[in-house]
Amino acid sequence: MNFLAHLYLSKDNKNILIGNFISDAIKGKDYQKYPKEIRAGILLHREIDTFTDTHPIVKKSMRRLNKRYRHYNGVIIDILYDHYLAKNWSNYSEIPLELYAENVYSFLNENIATFPEELQHLLPNMIQYNWLVNYATVEGIERVLKGMNKRTKGISQMDLAIEDLKLNYLEFETDFTAYFKELINFTTKKTTYLLTQ
Repeated sequence: MNFLAHLYLSKDNKNILIGNFISDAIKGKDYQKYPKEIRAGILLHREIDTFTDTHPIVKKSMRRLNKRYRHYNGVIIDILYDHYLAKNWSNYSEIPLELYAENVYSFLNENIATFPEELQHLLPNMIQYNWLVNYATVEGIERVLKGMNKRTKGISQMDLAIEDLKLNYLEFETDFTAYFKELINFTTKKTTYLLTQ
C-alpha cells in the first residue's frame, strides 16, 4: 500500500529495504529466522507503522476523511501520504523518482525468490504498473484506491476517497510535510538502534 515511504526510509541499506518490503507478510516472531539486517528492516517497518498510527498529525488527516470508511481510514491516509512523497520526491532525494523506482524494482526482482509467496505474486504487478512512479499523480492514486476497494469487495468504499483527496488536497499535503519530517528523524534514530541489537 504505502510502499514508497517504507522503501525510502530504508535509505541505502539493501537488507533493511528487503525487511521493510516484506514486513507485512511476516507474522509474529517469524522475523527471527532472517539475517540480522533483514530482521532490523522488518522491525523498522513495524516501528514506522506504530509511530504513524499514533501520530497526532495522522489522526488529524484521518478526521479530514468522510466517516464512511471507518477502520480503513489509516490505509487511505497511508496511500494519500505516499502520493505526496512521490509528488514532492525532489524535496527528499537527489535521485529522480523514475530512476529510484527502476533501481528498487531491479533489486527486489533479483531477490524475489527469498520473499514470502504473497509478495512474489505482488511484485510483478508493482513493476508492470509502475506503482512507485504512478503514486505521484492523482490519477495513479485513484487507480490504487479502486484496486484496494476491489480487494475488499466494495466494503471499504475506498474508491470514493479520491473525492476526499481533491476536497482537502492542500490540507493533506501540509499534514504530510510536517509528519514526514518527524518520521524521518524517528526512523534514523530507530534504524541505528535496531542495527545494534
